[in-house]
Amino acid sequence: MGYLESAVVVYLREIYYPLGFAFPISPLSEKIALTEIFREVATLVMLVSIAFLAGRTTRQRFAWFIYAFGVWDIFYYVFLKLLVHWPESLLTWDILFLIPVMWTGPVAAPVIVSATMMLLALIILNTEGRAIRSSFFTYATLLIIAGSSVIFLSFIWDFSTFILERFPVSAFFDAVTMNAALVGYIPVKFNWWLFTAGELFLVAGSAVLYAGYFKDRRT
Repeated sequence: MGYLESAVVVYLREIYYPLGFAFPISPLSEKIALTEIFREVATLVMLVSIAFLAGRTTRQRFAWFIYAFGVWDIFYYVFLKLLVHWPESLLTWDILFLIPVMWTGPVAAPVIVSATMMLLALIILNTEGRAIRSSFFTYATLLIIAGSSVIFLSFIWDFSTFILERFPVSAFFDAVTMNAALVGYIPVKFNWWLFTAGELFLVAGSAVLYAGYFKDRRT
């Protein structure tokens, strides 16, 4: 899946960025833009399918989903580096996702998140079926949800700021205006403070989950 994703990106860059990928992005036709969005949806469907095949319970399926997501995302960049020698560094900006709005950030950010997701998945799988205090599970869940939300905000922060400084809020729901904004957008600054806070929440949630398992094992 990682190679397939990188291969599609190589084709797109060969067509739209023959001199190398750089912001601002090239205008996309409505057909290509919709195809890209549904390609991302299809990728999520494949990852969910892996989770349902690998797991028997809801927790196992969630764990396998985030584990597969992490492996896929990391190897997407590995294969891009092998195929087109990109990114130049881990601080190179990339378009990460398009749903519900464009996510952007340095390559290092999604790689860190992917590694964290894989670690969390392994903890969940290791504790599945074993006694965990309900309070530990509740706190861990809240921390993980909070961390995921803050990281999501960090990825859309720069682009959303760009939109809100130039267009009304309704631009987020106007495809024509949004497309015009996309071709004028150049990333300025990634919100590392937000991202780090989100990562700390995720790590804390993972630690609480792991601690809950060992707490019950001792008792």
